[in-house]
Amino acid sequence: MDELKELVTKLERAYQDRLLSVILYGSGASSDHHSKFSDLNVLCVLKQITPRELGESEPIFRWWSEHKHPSPLLMSEEEVHNAADCFPIEYHDMKDRRKMLYGPDVIADVHIDSKYYRAQVEHELRSKLFRLRQQAARVLSDPEKLFALCVDSVSTFCMLARHALIVAGHPKADRRAVVKQLGATLQMDVTPFDILLDIREDKSGVDPGDPGELFAQYLDCIRRLVEFVDTLETPSAAGQH
Repeated sequence: MDELKELVTKLERAYQDRLLSVILYGSGASSDHHSKFSDLNVLCVLKQITPRELGESEPIFRWWSEHKHPSPLLMSEEEVHNAADCFPIEYHDMKDRRKMLYGPDVIADVHIDSKYYRAQVEHELRSKLFRLRQQAARVLSDPEKLFALCVDSVSTFCMLARHALIVAGHPKADRRAVVKQLGATLQMDVTPFDILLDIREDKSGVDPGDPGELFAQYLDCIRRLVEFVDTLETPSAAGQH
């Protein structure tokens, strides 16, 4: 993608020999990528991060955000190797789905301690569920806004469902396979997820039905997913990278 090439060029010019690596990770680096809806998550690894580097990043990050992308994640080389135990979800995503845009692959030899993996998955799920309820409470009487809220959130809950299934011992899978496995594992109807993903992917002929009913079913699926994660055990060392 031209925007990614331009981003790397801007980063090289700004940081010069202080730039170590630039990595695209997450859905943007996988078969799940959708040009309209998938975020381009970029990790930028520098030798050090001081106010100087932050100041040099300001115009680049402003330009990148103007193109509707999340700000790159800035980390030092030391942080890349020492922060993995605090962010197992993010590091699992980087390990599983990444593309090198510049420099060496600094993620390849990072060890992820899965001790806190299940807890982080539950924390993120509960936090996102609480946030979804807060947002819905403000738009419940507006079908269009309620429907948009569901569509905007579904990729996040699919990502967390993917990690929940990994914690449960299921193999890694793409988004659609995750939804299918979630339905089979929890023995529940995951139609709300399928409908919302179809809408996100601009599939024609999709009838979402009544937004209020869709939201109620979607909310129940998420609630059951949270309850499922709450019962899981932390992955064994055998499942760690």
